[in-house]
Amino acid sequence: MTNVATLQPDPAPIVACTISRDVQNFDLLIDDMENELGESWGDLSFDDAIVFLGQPDAATLEFVAIAVNAEDEADLGRISDIIRSAKARDIKVVLIADQLGPMALHHLLRLGADDFVPYPLPEGALHDAITRIRMPAPVVAPAPEPEDAQQDQVAAPKFKAKGDREGVVLPVHGLAGGTGASTFAVNLAWELATISKTDAPRVCLLDFDFQYGSAATYLDLPRKEMIFEVLTDTAAIDSDAFLQSMLTFNEKLHVFTAPADMLPLDIISPDDIGRLVDMAASNFDYVIIDMPKTIVSWTEAVLNRAHVYFALMELDLRSAQNVLRLIRALKAEALPHEKLRYVLNRAPKFTDLSGKSRVKRMAESLDISIELQLPDGSVQVTQANDHGLPLSENAAKNPLRREIQKLAKSLHDLNKGVEAGKG
Repeated sequence: MTNVATLQPDPAPIVACTISRDVQNFDLLIDDMENELGESWGDLSFDDAIVFLGQPDAATLEFVAIAVNAEDEADLGRISDIIRSAKARDIKVVLIADQLGPMALHHLLRLGADDFVPYPLPEGALHDAITRIRMPAPVVAPAPEPEDAQQDQVAAPKFKAKGDREGVVLPVHGLAGGTGASTFAVNLAWELATISKTDAPRVCLLDFDFQYGSAATYLDLPRKEMIFEVLTDTAAIDSDAFLQSMLTFNEKLHVFTAPADMLPLDIISPDDIGRLVDMAASNFDYVIIDMPKTIVSWTEAVLNRAHVYFALMELDLRSAQNVLRLIRALKAEALPHEKLRYVLNRAPKFTDLSGKSRVKRMAESLDISIELQLPDGSVQVTQANDHGLPLSENAAKNPLRREIQKLAKSLHDLNKGVEAGKG
């Protein structure tokens, strides 16, 4: 006769644990853990975690989710010990951070956290993090063939940093979501880099949108791990190391991509940003910066160094309201708002007299001058971005491409005239 006890199902093994001072402070994390793992997870306090990770039962753990907030910054030593204990047992670490200071976050990530997710958790973020850490380790490939080696050599800039340039700094800032700022920045950088077949200027594109930067996507470039090292320790980076963190597109445009993982925008200080922009300007003729839509502490550092600060908008109420907010903020801090050049994307066609009238009324009501109106590039823009190619390579006759090409020529001619005047 079979013992009744043998009919009872074995409890599911614990494959993950949350570790926090008080998990009730992270109720969204509890919900997501239950959705992902059912009953196969547990919860530990900081003190219990140190003890548990030293026991044989910890061998079944795939990962731990360490949840910390601003109150835990005083306890970084104990949290660091937990991360070290987990890594020593080959247990993956997902860091869940709620308003943690950039220095504390940098410290914990440097200890070896395998993934980072901000709190409150974005939709599907924990699922994506668990999927990434469960992916098998990449197989070490054999030594590349000579052709592959050549491609690797092309990936990084070939020239040495001499600091012999005084680059024109041109940030691009979208005043609302979907205004096409990244598309504008990528294509303006490419048009400047290819403006002459015999004497092309040296151009770099810096993607400073550390969370949703898409320059790498629009140019089909990988995101190097070195980007994170540069952003978190700029004091130890010289111009040569900064150049090595970049990639080249078609041997002409040098790109500092956004990091592979989503990072807080304040992980870097104004002084750090200023140092990166200064290094770029001293080694390139043009520095195009794709800015995040958010105004952050280091926006001022970029604005002060900018020669022209492009602000992209659309013909709608949200853009108009954001223009007013931005101007008020800059004036309140006595910042150089006169550097802003307003660019209207998806502007009305020449024959749309009603639309032209709306543009004029909008400019007058905001007391600004809309100096550049870009046509709607339609579906070809999306196709070019998805293919990882500038418009000139994918849709050379597109009206948006033609306008950006004209702007690049105008900027380059103006810069050459200024240099000639200095001479």
